[in-house]
Amino acid sequence: MSTPSDSTIKGKYDEVAGKVKQSVGEAINDQSLANKGTVQQVKGHAEQAWGSVKEGAQDIKDEHKAHAQDNAHDVREKVSSTAQNAKESIKSAVEGIRNQQ
Repeated sequence: MSTPSDSTIKGKYDEVAGKVKQSVGEAINDQSLANKGTVQQVKGHAEQAWGSVKEGAQDIKDEHKAHAQDNAHDVREKVSSTAQNAKESIKSAVEGIRNQQ
């Protein structure tokens, strides 16, 4: 398995920093800060997902050069499906936040 990409590392940082901002915002009743923390978490998750895609692609390239083309379609389908699921989860979370206000 490849080493974590810059996207994965930056994404983890944004996820953790966003959680802290959200928690602090909620603790001091600062909705703007809490919302910014949530947005930063979403950004972090997206960055980590992109990093995983890059890492997976590198792993496939390194480990399966001869079979990469056979597997490429399946990988693209899985990535597309995962992105769609992430989009729907984000939309659902945003709707939940809107409904709470």
